Amino acid sequence: MDKVTPFAGGFARSPEKPMEKGRPRVGVLGTLIWDKIYQRDGRQEPVEEWGGISYGLEALSAALPPEWQIRPILKVGEDLAEDALRYLRSIPNVETDPGVEVVPLPNTRVELRYQDRDRRLERLTGGAPPWSWEELEPVLSDLDGLFVNFISGFELELETAVRFREGFHGPTYADLHSLFLGITSQGQRVPQELPGWGAWLRAFDAVQMNEDEFDLLGRSWGDPWQLAADAVGPELKLITVTLGERGAAYVAAPDFSPDPATWVGTRASLAAGGAARSGKIPLGGDPKLGDPTGCGDVWGATFFGRLLGKDSLEEAMLAANRMAERNVDHLGARGLHLHLRGLLGG
Repeated sequence: MDKVTPFAGGFARSPEKPMEKGRPRVGVLGTLIWDKIYQRDGRQEPVEEWGGISYGLEALSAALPPEWQIRPILKVGEDLAEDALRYLRSIPNVETDPGVEVVPLPNTRVELRYQDRDRRLERLTGGAPPWSWEELEPVLSDLDGLFVNFISGFELELETAVRFREGFHGPTYADLHSLFLGITSQGQRVPQELPGWGAWLRAFDAVQMNEDEFDLLGRSWGDPWQLAADAVGPELKLITVTLGERGAAYVAAPDFSPDPATWVGTRASLAAGGAARSGKIPLGGDPKLGDPTGCGDVWGATFFGRLLGKDSLEEAMLAANRMAERNVDHLGARGLHLHLRGLLGG
């Protein structure tokens, strides 16, 4: 059993095996959430399980080449810390030091009530304060890429995102998901336009949204596709939009390269001539019925993982579509990496 030992100002974890030197590493910044899910897949009784960034971690473990290591960058509440650490260490190639911080606060919890296959009501309770740049800088220093998934929407403030854009010299990919969710006094999550959207987009090399979020992004602008075409360039190179049963679409800068290793070197470049390019990648088969929880997280993690493995843009999007569709056959995130690899049945 993992032990968490109190010390002044926080908690220390029991030692784990030393990190292996020389292997490439990708950081995963998000929130590990304890979900309570109602009316999922026709079930009347609620289901409780790990959710949030767990879907992305499981999917990255399945998508990345085997030499890559995964570093979660998480603040975990002390009430669920031991189970959280056990769970994280069950995922292949995941290291919990130095990125997982146990904080003396209740862990983030979410109540999910499904209205239909793609839409749900969320209620958020608990949670840790956002990461500061001073906390992040040493954790990011030896990483070769960073996947940011705004699970709660409170992982980073905009000022910190801009700081690590300047201070982190690896490729960044962000699913902006919960930045488009406000919160009521009762903890209910409600859709909202993204304040400071231009600065948020420029803080990352590539960003992901679902179709509803994409429409919110362009609500005050007019046509979101024209906004996307105008936004991509040397700083923000790629916008991906998940379309549910219709697959996914993208808008890319004229000189976009799918190799994330090249992204950092073009941030300060002049904009290339020519128009942005766009496209749509369908599912490749009939949509499945099942549990849609985490499909967007699986899509983004698979897509970025496959790009890090040197897939083309289209290959990575096809793989992401396929894994997101496969995810609906698996209840919950625990053991999802096995299912995505085809090692478990539905």
